[in-house]
Amino acid sequence: MPKYVIEREIPNAGKLTSDQLKDISQTSCGVLNQLGTQIQWVNSYVTNDKIYCVYIAPNEEMVYEHAKLGGFPANSVSEVFGIIDPTTAE
Repeated sequence: MPKYVIEREIPNAGKLTSDQLKDISQTSCGVLNQLGTQIQWVNSYVTNDKIYCVYIAPNEEMVYEHAKLGGFPANSVSEVFGIIDPTTAE
């Protein structure tokens, strides 16, 4: 199943409190439950003004549907074609 990186522009995302991040996470999980088991949230990275999320889904459309239903921005959705790390150099 394809993996996607979603870029969400959220001003001051890095200043969100743990309670706010919990609320966002709960909303996301609720939408995922509605959409079924084909879409999975792997993890997210919070930066100053953006949140980068990694999802596994059958297609981009389902990722955008999750964003729409959850009220989250999805400024870009990019399919992952490979993963590299320091062990790739070995």
